[in-house]
Amino acid sequence: MITGSLKSSVDKLWEEFWTGGVTNPLTVIEQISFLMFARLLDINESRNEKKAQRTNKPFRRIFPDTDEGQALRWHKFKHLGAENMLPHVRDKVFPHFKSVAIEGAKFGEYMKDAQLMIQKPSLLVSAVNMIDALPLTEGDTKGDLYEYLLSKLTTAGINGQFRTPRHIIRLMVEMLDPSLEHNEVIGDPACGTGGFLVEAMHYLQRKYTSPEGIIDHEGEKIYSGDLLEPHREHIQNNLIHGFDFDVTMLRIAAMNLLLHGIDAPDIHYQDTLSSGFPDKFPQQAQNFFDVILANPPFKGSLDFEDVHSSLLAQVKTKKTELLFVALILRMLKNGGRSATIVPDGVLFGSSKAHVALREMLVEKNQLEAVISLPSGVFRPYAGVSTGILIFTKGGKTGDVFFYDMQDDGFSLDDKRTQLYGSTFDGDLPDCLIRWKGKDPQKDTDRTAKAFFVKTEEIREKNYDLSLNRYKETVYEEVQYEPPREILKKLKALENEIMRDLDELEGMLG
Repeated sequence: MITGSLKSSVDKLWEEFWTGGVTNPLTVIEQISFLMFARLLDINESRNEKKAQRTNKPFRRIFPDTDEGQALRWHKFKHLGAENMLPHVRDKVFPHFKSVAIEGAKFGEYMKDAQLMIQKPSLLVSAVNMIDALPLTEGDTKGDLYEYLLSKLTTAGINGQFRTPRHIIRLMVEMLDPSLEHNEVIGDPACGTGGFLVEAMHYLQRKYTSPEGIIDHEGEKIYSGDLLEPHREHIQNNLIHGFDFDVTMLRIAAMNLLLHGIDAPDIHYQDTLSSGFPDKFPQQAQNFFDVILANPPFKGSLDFEDVHSSLLAQVKTKKTELLFVALILRMLKNGGRSATIVPDGVLFGSSKAHVALREMLVEKNQLEAVISLPSGVFRPYAGVSTGILIFTKGGKTGDVFFYDMQDDGFSLDDKRTQLYGSTFDGDLPDCLIRWKGKDPQKDTDRTAKAFFVKTEEIREKNYDLSLNRYKETVYEEVQYEPPREILKKLKALENEIMRDLDELEGMLG
């Protein structure tokens, strides 16, 4: 839980960067991430040192046990003066990041091009002091703190990626209901800041907490995840996998997962649509995942030469939004399931590729749901209309669940102000309840928010999946007064105004 004082600390830190000349929100978050990482490495090293003293067992050091190596640690360099700290952090601490591995995570991969963008010595000292005061050792707080930092990200990445609202992510995760019983594996082929992967972890934390493990903290429930212990090795080593082709996003995602308890996140710099993906990651590229959650970037078109031939065999197109759905189907195991955000064009586009993709979803897999989202959900990044597709690889499509979401609990303007007491409100709880208790026999009213459509009807309509193709609108007949009556009332009103004006003129003498 993040308190008001913590929020104001983050706000102040953000302001320091802004006034210090670092104004790109992505750069600010990246630079704060680097400094948090430097502090976390030192915390981790201190923890290992204490453990080694207790057990008399050696451990692999992050910082060499020399004067030069120890000078790279947070608790050492934070006391340097402004003029000495800047060159020390820039020329010695940052280069060291590139060789660092922590608990199996090769952070060098994310840090190889890391640069200190802070030019002002006073800004670095301010940032170090503020980050030193943040509670980075406190379980949930450090994750919530980073989420709050990410909420300030109001610009899209260079390739059109942007942060998916957390309440939409939560709906998608809850609808897919990931589980650890059979060591399910969760992935995101375009993970951005890691929001889907973090929320999947939150969900499992809630799901695997016994009634005794729920702690009430100032009226807010904290889920201890006490039933996760038997699955701990799987969680740390194989549960979560992510890819992104923007190294800044990758660094932010790595930090996000680290702060949410995934010490060795398996996330990699990779364009998953490219022909190189199956060569570099043959295991993950095909028939690997039980659950895929994604909001892929829709950056337009790619060259055919850049795209792997197995995707073009499924759907011959240059459009990334279609290729990503085909990619997700390839990455899923048979019986694996996905919730993926797509622009509305995917649902009703009439090109050969659009129709072929929807036909593949309906005829060769199990299309389960189409959730229509309000058009302002991704403001201020974009005003594009989108929907969520929920599907399972293989199987057979039965009746498809449609839901018309009109209220996601936030205003649909650029401010996206929270409208209710909870962040999971509006139509979201209703959508989840209808989904969990879905009954194709009962939910047939096409004027309602939730209804089912038979596969035969979708087939007849050229696999069109847009909500408006099936939803029925009820028009209420409005009774108007006869025009003569309206005219009579207008004249009476006019006369009354004239009388009042005459009276006012009389009062003025």
